[in-house]
Amino acid sequence: MAYTDIDKSDDYFNTKLYSGDSATNQAITGVNFQPDLVWIKARTEVHQHNLFDVIRGVNKNLSSNLSSAEATDNQYGYLASYDTDGFTTQKGSSSGQWNVNQTGENYVAWNWLADNTSGSSNTQGSITSTVSANTTSGFSIVSFTGTGATGTVGHGLGGTPEIYIRKSRTNAENWFVYTTLIDGSVDYLYLNVTDAKANSGATAPTSTVFEVGAGEALGEDLITYCFRSIKGYSKMGTYTGNGSTDGTMIVTGMKPAFVMIKRIDSNGNWWIFDNKRDPDNDVTLELGANLSNAEDGIGSASVDFLSNGLKFRTTQSDLNASGGTYIYMCFAESPFVTSTGIPATAR
Repeated sequence: MAYTDIDKSDDYFNTKLYSGDSATNQAITGVNFQPDLVWIKARTEVHQHNLFDVIRGVNKNLSSNLSSAEATDNQYGYLASYDTDGFTTQKGSSSGQWNVNQTGENYVAWNWLADNTSGSSNTQGSITSTVSANTTSGFSIVSFTGTGATGTVGHGLGGTPEIYIRKSRTNAENWFVYTTLIDGSVDYLYLNVTDAKANSGATAPTSTVFEVGAGEALGEDLITYCFRSIKGYSKMGTYTGNGSTDGTMIVTGMKPAFVMIKRIDSNGNWWIFDNKRDPDNDVTLELGANLSNAEDGIGSASVDFLSNGLKFRTTQSDLNASGGTYIYMCFAESPFVTSTGIPATAR
């Protein structure tokens, strides 16, 4: 049996909960590392998602539920610094703490580690990119500028990406989620809307580059988040629903800490569950990556986080319709088996 090389998943991914205080700055600690991608969402109010990364900078946010271009010094608040054990929020200028630090609101921040730098030049593709990558955890942040022609971009991932999420920084355009997991070809979905998948016609990514089309305009700045499965730490995959409350079991080889799920053969929301907002089974508290909604349960929907995967306890069509096809991204609380061969639960 092959074992994972990552024994402590929260060295690379961690969810942090905090409460807003409307201060000019609030230091959020307890992440366990200096994050390179921080995704913040208000849990208790209808406010947009906020994504910040080390390449774009501290005060520049994108919203997964919107097609809007990047906002700089957002009037409703933003991230001010990436710190050794978390991050610091900055109050905005117009009721300016809604996004990240409003008094009386609770927030969740999902954090990923890349290489703790603002990126380095990558010339492996025909288009030069700036990359911050962690090959151990299978995650990279890639920035590049469109040329108006088909080309390739180096991603620095250390393996072939299974899911890569791209957004224009300069233009109001949909978020593209590209994947080869469905049938081996490059399919795409939109992160900010509910549409079913479609085929892109692009050449499949390799261990060094992904292809971009002529639709990326000359001078258009873009950011891409690339992911690949790392045994015991992360799992990207697909599954078929069975329409039963004794639902489909997804074996991931780890106990989940975070999972994002989207139905791909029909319209459906991008539902996110995690082990900090809802630490006990049944896990029911969801947030939609494509929605500004406050946190809520999806009717009777629920999922169990198990030591080796997750199992659905719902017939809800966004998660477990009979014959429905779904894609998911999952990151671990702990691997099912550690690098020593000892089950994580026995450590």
